[in-house]
Amino acid sequence: MLKYYYNLGPNPTKVTLFLEEAGLEYEAIPVDTRKGDQFTPEYLAINPNAKAPSLIDGDVTLFDSNAILLYLAEKTGRFLPPDTPANRGQLLSWLMFVATGVGPYSGQSVHFQTYAPEPQPYAVNRYRFEAQRHYGILDAKLADNRYVLGDCYTIVDMAVWGWARLMPRVLDAAAWDGLPNLKRLIDEITARPAAQRTVEIHQRHSFKTEMDAESNRFMFPSNENLK
Repeated sequence: MLKYYYNLGPNPTKVTLFLEEAGLEYEAIPVDTRKGDQFTPEYLAINPNAKAPSLIDGDVTLFDSNAILLYLAEKTGRFLPPDTPANRGQLLSWLMFVATGVGPYSGQSVHFQTYAPEPQPYAVNRYRFEAQRHYGILDAKLADNRYVLGDCYTIVDMAVWGWARLMPRVLDAAAWDGLPNLKRLIDEITARPAAQRTVEIHQRHSFKTEMDAESNRFMFPSNENLK
């Protein structure tokens, strides 16, 4: 059985969605980052980057959400476009677009708006602008396609859903007004039974929610350099 280490973040969320869509058997193991679970020697042996998610499949260990999605899709033969070189190129390009653009800029947008120890107008503007730009690219792509890669629901859509469903935190709720095609996709995926099970599974564990000194120390250790 797969051993799956997760928390409530967008990157684990998209992997949980795949696991549920594919109907795979797995053991869900919570990693409570506000309590420092990610820094235990046992977890660092699995994920040296001290993040979630991670996945163990026999003697295979993966510790990046996009790598996990691609591994599981290829292992199961599910949620991939038709097997042609052209489709493979599009799959990898859009998956890495989420990995290197949508995810990082969305995450930093949330961080500087919500968790920065003091106001950082330049950083807020920078990351909000880039997050908006990336989502705009997706919205334009979806203007002529039901899904990012056309008519086929793939791991790219799951990766996008993990982040875009948090639009009110990344930008604000009003941002949806300018992203109608992306909103359509996110609403469609959110209504899927697997997505509903994903939310339910993530509610089974009582993760720490308080943003106290302990949480700040474990989640944002760089802040210690400001003291």
